[in-house]
Amino acid sequence: MTPSKACKATIGWLQFNSPGGRRKLRGVRLILMLHRVLADDNAAALPHRAELCIGQSAFGRLLAWLQQHFACVPLGELLAAPCDGRARVTLTFDDGWRDNAEVAYPLLARYRVPASIFLSTDFIGSTRGFWWESIGETLWANPGAPGRRLLQARLAESGAAPLPAGFDNLSERRRSQFLAHYLQSLKTLPAATLQGLADVCPQETQHAMDWEQVAELERSGWVRFGPHGSRHGILTQMNDATLAEDLQRSHRDLATHCLAPLPIYCYPNGDHDARVRQAVAQLGYRHALSTRPGPCRDNDDPLALARIGVSHQMARHPGLFAWRLMRSLAQ
Repeated sequence: MTPSKACKATIGWLQFNSPGGRRKLRGVRLILMLHRVLADDNAAALPHRAELCIGQSAFGRLLAWLQQHFACVPLGELLAAPCDGRARVTLTFDDGWRDNAEVAYPLLARYRVPASIFLSTDFIGSTRGFWWESIGETLWANPGAPGRRLLQARLAESGAAPLPAGFDNLSERRRSQFLAHYLQSLKTLPAATLQGLADVCPQETQHAMDWEQVAELERSGWVRFGPHGSRHGILTQMNDATLAEDLQRSHRDLATHCLAPLPIYCYPNGDHDARVRQAVAQLGYRHALSTRPGPCRDNDDPLALARIGVSHQMARHPGLFAWRLMRSLAQ
């Protein structure tokens, strides 16, 4: 941990445990936003993975800390139950990554922490990969790999900038930092272009869980599932017909494969506007999750609820989580 992060963690820990901090926490409702939990903490800590990935041991540390300081409750209970003065937290996972079932779920069950997983349903049981992972890991591979050469050619055709000169000669961490910035720059490309680039990448492993895993986790009682779009497209960029079709397909898939799908929607990439919110409400969703940072507040639009994203560093060093939380409560 860098000196600046160590300072933030110390400040966060002191504020969180101060009498004033404990008063601020009374009645707080937090929805945490996570994506992946990797078995290897060192792999999760690399910069191009650290925002979306948490290592297995760091995730266990986070769960133990949350159990100590919060009431860990299901998402529906957090949204429906009246405030009783206790600070409450709920965990949400976006996309439906396979490691949610294989790595995260055993820890959720061990620590008895409920969670909600929001599925991009076209990917479930499919060999298709999410663009960030597919492109990032293909570019992370050996420069001579055929899949990487093909991807770089397709990136050039799409108008994307090339990787910086000397990329492959950098240290592992510097190379990962460059890759993280490069992936961020690709977000300017259309969603269909990004998915097309992902589809040409070699898929060595299945990114998403399958419907059998969904059913098994739902039967456990610790996990419930909701929709995160069908194709993980940016809803605000879709015309009315495409938007309706995407929302209805994910809604139908969840109804088909889950016993009790959540009546809560989760916007892909967090993007929404009045038109999207209306379309979501027309399907019967009473609440929807954004990526706007912060705790849940009583005056929030129920179709644009805030969440707090959790990185590997925040999970590994809960003082960083406390620092971010206390700052959000002060706003």
